[in-house]
Amino acid sequence: MTLAEKILARKAGMAKVSPGEIVMAKVDCAMMTDILGPRVHIADELKRLGCPVWDTSKTVVVADHYTPAANAKQAGIVAFSRNWAREAGVDNYFEGMGPCHQLLAEKGFSLPGTLMVGTDSHTCTAGAFGCFGTGIGSTEMLGVLVTGEIWLRVPETIKFNWKGKLPKGVMAKDVILKSIGDIGHAGATYKVMEFVGSAISEMPVDERMCITNMAVEAGAKTGLMAPDQKIFDYLKAVGKTDYEPLYSDVDAVYSRELSYDAAKLTPQVACPHEVDNVKDVTEVVGTKIDQIYIGSCTGGRLHDLAVTASLLKNRKVSSQCRLMVSPASHDVWLKASKAGILDTLAEAGAMILAPSCGACLGLHSGALASGEKCLSTTNRNFIGRMGSKESEVYLSSPATAAVSAIEGRIADPREFFKGG
Repeated sequence: MTLAEKILARKAGMAKVSPGEIVMAKVDCAMMTDILGPRVHIADELKRLGCPVWDTSKTVVVADHYTPAANAKQAGIVAFSRNWAREAGVDNYFEGMGPCHQLLAEKGFSLPGTLMVGTDSHTCTAGAFGCFGTGIGSTEMLGVLVTGEIWLRVPETIKFNWKGKLPKGVMAKDVILKSIGDIGHAGATYKVMEFVGSAISEMPVDERMCITNMAVEAGAKTGLMAPDQKIFDYLKAVGKTDYEPLYSDVDAVYSRELSYDAAKLTPQVACPHEVDNVKDVTEVVGTKIDQIYIGSCTGGRLHDLAVTASLLKNRKVSSQCRLMVSPASHDVWLKASKAGILDTLAEAGAMILAPSCGACLGLHSGALASGEKCLSTTNRNFIGRMGSKESEVYLSSPATAAVSAIEGRIADPREFFKGG
């Protein structure tokens, strides 16, 4: 069996499962955000049914999209989430601490061999830890909160084998953009994207999370990677050692297998208005940019900020654009501050924002005006995603974003690494 099949078999109490089979699986972690959480259908229906939350220790509520609140409506939604968590006895409530997917990892909920569901499509981020994480709707979440179970159709798995070593200036974001560009935004619909190979195993945990985070942009049910010592060390650092990792069998059957030479990968850019509209950076070099955004659950982790700072050190953001940086969590913010990374970014001219989902989907802290173009390290570039429907969003790695901030237009980060 594949890793995905093994996890679902374990959670369904079965010895073996096959793609297409319907299983009833026990959930290890149920996560809700403020934007699609208790206030949408769930709180009222639980009250009507007279049912308590099945397991408050396995339930997580994160107020991340509307924090810090930009208006009274957003503040009211956050307040509702906060009060519901308190009344329901859910101690795992986090507010203003950063995007949920980063927090789930930092707080030790993204565990190998487990099943996580969340009311956010990028719950698949947990796959970097060998956890089957997937997004669900509020009606499905209601069922989980009552029963602790969910039915799932066992998905087929596509294997992406990234061999070799990434060149300087090329990052995990380029790996996932290339993968999505090749199969298309619906190329993995209700399938699993499993990433293997030396290029993956050499990546730090931060980079791996970037890849699995965007699996849903190809329609995938989740993205998965085999947990290794780097994952175990990460989890030990956050106080988690009690879990049982699973791995794909060597003779596992995949619906499709794609192989890549990482050494040949170039910086990639997803152009408006689709994530699979991917081009080599050389095809869009020189495109004028009004705003650079480095942050979110896709591109705001410590590694991302460190790479950005290394490129911006002793340089300045172009007067022709603005650079906004949002650390992926409060913990990342503190670590980046103590390491002097935030100082370097601020000295270069960056605006340091609170850890939040706000700018990623145009809710606050960096919305775009009509006619503006943004180069972002986030995961989506749909029409109106970051503000005006007349704006345009390009997606890239933090390295490409950083050098583009210096130039005021899309630039090739490899040029900054020439000569060491």
